Parts: sequence; C-alpha cells; structure tokens
Amino acid sequence: MPEIPELEAIKGYFTGALAGKTIATAEARIPHVFRTPAQEIRETLPGDTFGPVPRHGKFLLFPLASGRILAINPMLTGRFQYVDPAAKLRAKTCLALGIEGGNSLRYSDERLMGKIYLVPLDRLELIPNWTANGPDLLDPALDEDRWVARAKKYRGQIKSVLTNAEFVQGIGNAYSDEILWEAQINPYIPRTKLSDEDLRRLYRAALAVMAWATPLVAGAMVKAGVLDYEERRDFMRVHRLGGKPCPRCGSTISEITASQRITSFCRTCQPELPA
Repeated sequence: MPEIPELEAIKGYFTGALAGKTIATAEARIPHVFRTPAQEIRETLPGDTFGPVPRHGKFLLFPLASGRILAINPMLTGRFQYVDPAAKLRAKTCLALGIEGGNSLRYSDERLMGKIYLVPLDRLELIPNWTANGPDLLDPALDEDRWVARAKKYRGQIKSVLTNAEFVQGIGNAYSDEILWEAQINPYIPRTKLSDEDLRRLYRAALAVMAWATPLVAGAMVKAGVLDYEERRDFMRVHRLGGKPCPRCGSTISEITASQRITSFCRTCQPELPA
C-alpha cells in the first residue's frame, strides 16, 4: 500500500512533469474505481491543464485549470506510471491520460480497490470522510503538543492508533512498524499505557522515518526520467523481516499475522510493559 514516502516521491515527480501541461485524451477504462461517472472523466478532462500536485493523507491531488481536482486514493494495489504512450498497458489499467506532446499518465490497480474522484477544488468535502479524518502527518500545524492531545482520544493498541486515519493520515501498516521500531515502543501496548514522553518520542520517530524513507523510494521509482512505480521496500529495518536480526540489537525480529495484517518488531528493543 502506498504510504507517505511513496506518495511524496510520486507527488514531487508529477509536480515537475505535469504542471502546466494539458490533457489531450482521457480513457476511463475500468469504471469500477471511479466515484465520478466515467463519462464525465472521458468528456471533460481533455483540454484541461494540470497545476502543481499536492498530497493529502493517502490521496494524490491533481489540480486542474478548470477549478477541479482529480483526487486518487490508490489504496492497497494502485500504481502510477508516466510512460511513453506506446508502452504496453499494465493489466487492470483503470485510467490513461494522454498528455499533449508527451507521455501517458496511467493508473492501474490489481485489486481495483482504489478510488478516483473529480470534484470542484472548493468541494473536497464531497469525498467521503474528507472532513472526518485527522490531519496529515506532515501538516506543519501538527506539532508535538497537538499530536499528544489527539493521541489521548484513543484507547486501542498503539499500532492501531497510528494507522487510524481519524487520528492522523498517511501512515499504514508498513511504516507504522518502522516508526514503532525507531521509537522503541511495542506495537501491542495500549495507548493508555504510554506516557506523554513516549508519545512525543513516537511523533519524532514518525517524522524521522518519513524523512529517511522518502528519498530512498524516490530513486527507485524514476528510471531514465520516467516514472514507473513498483513498490520498493528492501531498505526497511523490521517490516516483513521476521526471523532476521534486528539491526539495532541483533535479536531475532518477531513477526505476527492477525486479521491479514503483518506486524514486525523486536521484542528486545520494543519490550512489553511489565504486568
């Protein structure tokens, strides 16, 4: 699932590649992922022009000169490409936009779980849960004090809190493992058992992990100046590395699968609280 590092890298690439360029053609190939009628996508996007591309939570936002936003949440298996129009289409390519004088912007989704919206710039609240969800992790207004105050509203296990978009947006299963390892906090500890200092350490770890990971994933996505996103996480220190040595202490990394979610952590670096 793309999380902040992947989406930040894609955002930066598309801002440089697309801003000021006009859409020549629009193919809505698999209507299942569209929350705006596919016909509207096909008929109204050609002739519109992109602006700089921001990100919000797990959404990439493509502003258009017409005053609209093409908002895409790739969910678990959504992938982006910006390739030569002659390049072979990936299986389950849902959206293909021909860019005047250039490449093709494509969105494919193996499980068709993603969501694509076309909404007015000033009506983002039309996207479900847009206003109910919490701030983006990288929002400058989300400082340590606000993070701690928001966290105290939740009582579940701390990993579940980190991945809850109502608390904060942009963190998923993979990077929550990395954040908790960085902060040396056990993923199964209830939030209520953590001190204010624990929560502050977690905040600092979250920002540090995102700053560390983003440039690592960016280089792998862009080949010969063309974006062709495949998920690369071979740099991770604990996530999905069960049975391997912890890079901090050398103990064996534990891996637990529950509810189709893998949690990886070091029992030595991230101990349980005393009973």
